[in-house]
Amino acid sequence: MKKGIRNSDRPPLPEHICRILQNDAEILSLSFAGKLDAAATALLWKPLLELAHQTAPRLLLIEADQINYCDGAGIGLFMELARQQQKRQQRFELKGLKEEFARLWSLYRPEDFMDLRGSRPHPCCLPEEIGRQACLAGQGIVDMARFTGELTSALLHAARHPRSVRWPEVWLVMEKAGVNSLPIVGLISFLIGLIMAFQATIPMRQFGVEIYVANLTALSMLRELGPLMTALLLAGRSSSAFAAELGTMKINEEIDALTTMGLAPIPFLVVTRVLATVIILPLLSLFANLMGLIGGAVVLLSLGYPLVTYTNQVKAAVNLGDLTGGLVKTLVFALIVAGVGCLYGLKTRSGASAVGDSATRAVVSGIILIVVADGLFAVVYYFLGI
Repeated sequence: MKKGIRNSDRPPLPEHICRILQNDAEILSLSFAGKLDAAATALLWKPLLELAHQTAPRLLLIEADQINYCDGAGIGLFMELARQQQKRQQRFELKGLKEEFARLWSLYRPEDFMDLRGSRPHPCCLPEEIGRQACLAGQGIVDMARFTGELTSALLHAARHPRSVRWPEVWLVMEKAGVNSLPIVGLISFLIGLIMAFQATIPMRQFGVEIYVANLTALSMLRELGPLMTALLLAGRSSSAFAAELGTMKINEEIDALTTMGLAPIPFLVVTRVLATVIILPLLSLFANLMGLIGGAVVLLSLGYPLVTYTNQVKAAVNLGDLTGGLVKTLVFALIVAGVGCLYGLKTRSGASAVGDSATRAVVSGIILIVVADGLFAVVYYFLGI
């Protein structure tokens, strides 16, 4: 035995798997028997590596003729022992390994694993990063344009052939995205109407025109805040749900299975969600308008104004064009909410965080597009005098 190495310092080995035949400075001979799988390798890995490191023999000899099963874990153990010997510039021999296991051993060489340091990513310069982001943005625009064309074609086909639409699925999505959203939409709209009316009352009281808070609340809710806040809430609630559902189907290869069966994903999965959102978002917007007006009425009633006065003031401030202008927005917002969610769901890649990333991108992109579309509507309405 090598000088300075005591038996008590040697790591214990499971004798039924590995026995030490010879251990000195010249030769370390080990005999393996039985089943060398992942469980057995886990017991042997650290003790054998410590033993080889302590002994540092000139020849490490492995007797493997009694091994009746050896998988990749066992081959990995032998490969690591051989790598350590080559690193110390010593010899390694493996004898008696059966042919079916020897074929697995021959696939690798210890030299291939000499440098096990993880490769660090090279730092990216600013122009390269800008170019990469520009390419990704361009690819995203191309994907969105392609998806928009396919969705438009599918919606036109659904309009010509209504029976081809899976209407039970449409009603189910309407229930999840619409009916289940009523509490949060109503609460947020009521609070927005109440807060906006309360904040407007403070400066208007200086001029004795608190009654015009009703005009402000009605115009703001019907033309702008009602449709916009409803769309933003659905972007956070339903668009992310669409992206997560389709993303999970993509990872589980269910969409590939539908394609194999001859069912196109967009007509089969996307059209139902888009139709449901287009139907339900205007109705939710009407509900949001009503709750916002109720919130404004609470403030005016607390100031001593009768309800009939508030109602008459609202009727005088808004007309059918204001309500229609807001509802027209919701149709475009609905296409954005459902379309963006489904697009990023279908673009989901593999990985543990892929579904979460798709849902996040769907929400962020949906909110940005909704705000941009609302700004475009404001410009168009201004030039049209609406």
